[in-house]
Amino acid sequence: MALNDNATLVIGSGNFLTAPVGIAMPTDLLVPVSPWQPVGHTSLEDVFGVSSEGGEATTIGTLQNKSLRTKYSARVETMTFTLQQFDAAGLRLYFGANAPLLPDGSIGVPTDPVPTQAAFLAIFIDGENHFAFYAPKAEIYRADDLSLSDTESLAGLPIGVKPMAYGSNSWTYAVTPLGVTTFPATGATAGTPGSFTPTGAVTPANLAAMTSLAASPTTAWTAGKHVLLGDASKAHWSGTAWVAGQAP
Repeated sequence: MALNDNATLVIGSGNFLTAPVGIAMPTDLLVPVSPWQPVGHTSLEDVFGVSSEGGEATTIGTLQNKSLRTKYSARVETMTFTLQQFDAAGLRLYFGANAPLLPDGSIGVPTDPVPTQAAFLAIFIDGENHFAFYAPKAEIYRADDLSLSDTESLAGLPIGVKPMAYGSNSWTYAVTPLGVTTFPATGATAGTPGSFTPTGAVTPANLAAMTSLAASPTTAWTAGKHVLLGDASKAHWSGTAWVAGQAP
C-alpha cells in the first residue's frame, strides 16, 4: 500500500446528525441539508468511539488438517459519543424515544424504553479533509450510566448508536475513505431503495441530476422500486425517463 499523506486525519471539528430511516448520505458532507438534523452539543474530550461484541473465532478442522478453516461469529458494533445538550430531544435519545412529556414540562423515564430508530451520520473535519460514518438505519440509546461527577466541566449523556442492516443491504454502516477523488454516479439500479453505480459514487443531489444516468433495468421499474436522492426525495425509471417518487 502506497503512502498517501492526504489520507491522514486530525480532527478539528465535527458533528453528529440524524434523519428518518433510509435517508441517503448528504451529497455535501460539509453542508448537510434537511432532513438531516444535528443532535446538539457533544463532548470535546470524549469525541467518538466504536466498540464491538462477538466476532469470536472457531477453528474447524479435519482428521488430516486440524486447522483447516476459521469461522467467525457475527459481530455487533456500537458507536459512542457524549451528548452535552439536556433538552427534550437529547433526553429522549438517552432515556428512550417513548419518554413522555409530562404536564409539568418534565420528561418521564419510561419503564419499558424504546430506542430511537434513525439514519445516523458522524462527520469529522480536518481542514479540507472530512471523514464520515453513515448508517442508513440505527438504534440510538444510552451507552452507559449517567454520572455528574464534578462542577468544573460540562455534564454529558453517554449515547450509543447500533447500526443495523437496512433493506437488502449487506452492510450496516459505511465510512468515507480519505485521499480519494470523488466521482459522480453513472447509473442507478432498481431496489427498495436501489443503488447507484459505480460503487462509491456520489449520490445525485436531486431529480434534475438524474438526467444522464443509465437505468438498470432499462424497462419500467416495477411497483415500489426507487432510489433515494441527496435531497431525501425518491426517483424511479418509467421506461423512458427518470420520474419523481417510487414506481407505482
